[in-house]
Amino acid sequence: MKNIAKKIIVLLFFSFIISSFSIAESFNSHLSEDERKTIYSGNILIKKINYFKNVCLETGINTLSDDLLSYYKDLKPKYLAEVIQVRPYKGNEDLPERMNALLSNISDYAGIPYWSERVQEYFDLYSSAKIVSETGTYDNKEYLADIEMSPFGTLKQKINITIKDDTLLYDSINLNKLRYFDSFDCVYPEKMKMSILLLRDGENWILYGIGGVNAPRIPFFTERIDTSFINRIKTFCNYIFTQL
Repeated sequence: MKNIAKKIIVLLFFSFIISSFSIAESFNSHLSEDERKTIYSGNILIKKINYFKNVCLETGINTLSDDLLSYYKDLKPKYLAEVIQVRPYKGNEDLPERMNALLSNISDYAGIPYWSERVQEYFDLYSSAKIVSETGTYDNKEYLADIEMSPFGTLKQKINITIKDDTLLYDSINLNKLRYFDSFDCVYPEKMKMSILLLRDGENWILYGIGGVNAPRIPFFTERIDTSFINRIKTFCNYIFTQL
């Protein structure tokens, strides 16, 4: 019995090591050991990283993940955040289908609860969301949508959802100029992106959300705009992860 118990412990230990190495290969040195423990335990990790040079997703995983990194490198964001979770593949084999259904249901974006740190109160992340057009196929779909997002007004958004093998990439970008409380321009067209990547890594699913804005740092308003953008990115990604 003791020998059997020892063998089980050894197998469990090596399973843990193999899984840890698998995750390590998907992320670079910008993900600390404590952060690795957080995501490996199934918890959601939220990181405010500000600039692309601090992104922790590794290059060369697959074409869709490299496309994602290329998008944000070209964006040159001044506000940037990552949201990461790891889930076991076993028992979640249909995760791409569930995520696709959730992200495609754009009208349900309205009413996502958003916590305002400034006033310490919940608001709607988006007060309304409607699809203007829908084109493409199941595994490569494009939506145009009108989304109301206070204090920036109507966000005209292009959303692409691409599925390839065991990878799903959700990517959204603004098509219009955004104004802060209708007081001044703060984001120009195609300067605000939000993405979610789902990919299989061995016995795990990696859920990786990222959002960034290339917006000027305006005196007296930078901190407020930073909080407003980053918290909305974190709220959306965290909501999608927790709904799966």
